[in-house]
Amino acid sequence: MMIKFTKLQGAGNDFVLIEGDRPLDWKTLAAIMCDRHFGIGADGLLVLFPSDKAGFKMRVFNPDGSEAEACGNGLRCFSRYILVNELVNNNTKEIRIETIAGTRTVQFDKANRKEAIIQVSLGKPKFKATEIPVLAQQPDDNSPILDYPLIVAGTELKMSFVSMGNPHAVHFTQQAVADFPLARLGPAVENHSLFPRRVNFEVANIKSRTRIEIRVWERGAGETLACGSGAAATAVAARLHGYVDSNIEVIVPGGVLNIQWDGNGEVFLSGPAKVVFTGEWPIKEQK
Repeated sequence: MMIKFTKLQGAGNDFVLIEGDRPLDWKTLAAIMCDRHFGIGADGLLVLFPSDKAGFKMRVFNPDGSEAEACGNGLRCFSRYILVNELVNNNTKEIRIETIAGTRTVQFDKANRKEAIIQVSLGKPKFKATEIPVLAQQPDDNSPILDYPLIVAGTELKMSFVSMGNPHAVHFTQQAVADFPLARLGPAVENHSLFPRRVNFEVANIKSRTRIEIRVWERGAGETLACGSGAAATAVAARLHGYVDSNIEVIVPGGVLNIQWDGNGEVFLSGPAKVVFTGEWPIKEQK
C-alpha cells in the first residue's frame, strides 16, 4: 500500500507531512521516513488529523520516534500545506491548530497562499520548574530560572529555562556559536538527569538589541538548521535578561526567524515555509 506525503521546510528545518486518514504506527514510521540515508530524510514527521477543538490537529514525531509537544517551524509548514492544498476557503485569514501543547493560532496574508508570510502564535512561555519540567530549585513560582550552573562533560554552562509547550535550556555565550562544541555537549545536555523529559538546548550569541545568533540541539533530532520554538525560547530568555527588545531577528544556520514578545503575553513566530516535493511511500497495512 502507498501513502502520499509532502516534504516541506522552514529555514532548513524540514518535515515530512502525512494526512492521518488511517491508523498507522506513527512512531515507527517517523523513524523510517526521517532517516536521511534510507528514508526521505527530515527533522520530523507531521501528521494532520481532524479536530473537534480547532480547524485541524497536528502531531509531531521526532526522527527517534518520540513525540514532541510543540514545534514552531512545524506549525508554519503544517499551515503552508493547508493553504496550498486549499483545505480552507479563500476568505480564511486565520487557522486554529490543535497540538499537545494547546491550540495555536496561525495568521497569514490570504493573497498568495504559496508565498504568504505565516505568523504562528506559540502561546505564553512558562517558567515554573514543574511546567518545563526541570529538577532545579526555583526562587519562587513567579521567578524564571536564569543562569543556572549546569556541568556537562566537564564544562559549566549557565542555563536559562523556558517552556514553549516543550522544554528548552538556553546558554548565552560571547564566543561565535559556530565555534561552540554543540555536537559534543548537545547530547549530554539533552539527556541530563536534570530534565525528566529531556530538553532542547540552544546556544546563543547576542548581536544587538534586535538580533541573536543561535544553534540548536533538538531533543530527539540532534542539531537542526532551525528550530522555531528554540528561537522563541532564546528570545524570551534574552529579554528576561534585558539583552534585547520585543521584536527580534534570530539568525539560525538555515536562515532568519522573527520573534515578537511583549514580555508578558503570547510569543509570535514568523518565517519561511515552503513545499519541497511530494511523493508516495510504501507501507504495510495494519490489521
